Formats: sequence, structure tokens, C-alpha cells
Amino acid sequence: MERIILITGGARSGKSSYAEKLALEKSDNPVYLATARVWDEEFRERIRRHQERRGPQWTNIEEEKFLSRHDLSGRVVLVDCLTLWSTNFFFDLEGDADRALDALKAEFDRLTAQDATFILVTNEIGMGGTSENEVQRKFTDLQGWMNQYAAHRADDVILMVSGIPMKIKG
Repeated sequence: MERIILITGGARSGKSSYAEKLALEKSDNPVYLATARVWDEEFRERIRRHQERRGPQWTNIEEEKFLSRHDLSGRVVLVDCLTLWSTNFFFDLEGDADRALDALKAEFDRLTAQDATFILVTNEIGMGGTSENEVQRKFTDLQGWMNQYAAHRADDVILMVSGIPMKIKG
């Protein structure tokens, strides 16, 4: 059953909606593994809207960093999203992209070693220009490296463009 599906794209490209639809096609009771950390009231509202969109068939788990601590064997698991997950490690490790990447890779490997189907949502934040802000440049590098790591291990990679899924790998 083990399969890794990576769904990537820009902001508001339809990644989460597509991932949720895919998960529901694969399971009557998928797991929604949410990695968001509440940063402010606007973000709290975003999280609330995402939760509202999901129906009672979902098993919802909120986990900021240590995704592998949950037994997900035999399940279809939607992880939304790798970008917020990376942010949590990046900030907790005080902007050290190398240490964050090492921690992310190790946790990713522990998570995906479980016999489950993983649908991973991530953002392509490096497709625009180079930021003038050093912290943003470091995070963009980290996210790009993590996306490459996940894509290399994924069975399928889908790029969302304006709500249209484009198969890149698989």
C-alpha cells in the first residue's frame, strides 16, 4: 500500500482541494495531518476555513513537527503542508537551514517508512524572484531542498497550475 504522492504549486493553485479530493477517492476515512502553527488571528481563520471544508469522514490530527509519532499504518494520509512543517523546524532552529533540513529529512523518512499512502502538499515558493530579505532567502533554499527530497522519494508528483493538475512524475 505504501505510496507517496507529492502535490506542489503556487499559492492558491488548488493544491489542498485537489489533495483532499484525491484522498477521498482512495479512502472512505482518510487522515488529515495538519502541520499549521497558529501565528496570528488571520492564520487562525485560515485554519478554521480549512477545517470547515472537511467533513466527518476525516480523521483530523494536528501535529506541528513530529508527524511520525502517529501510527498511520494502513491509512491514506494527507499531510498539509510541507511548507508550514518546514517553517516550524526553521523557526524552532533559529533560522539554521542546514539543521532544519537534516531534521526534516530524518522525520520525513520515519513518517514515510510506515505502510500507508501519503499525499503531501507543498508550495513552490522559489519560482519568483530572489528576496532582498536574508531570512526569506534561507527559507526559500530550505523549502526548495525539502521539495526536491520529497519529490525524489515520491512515486507521483503533480504540479497544480491555476487549478489544473499536471503530472510531473509517475
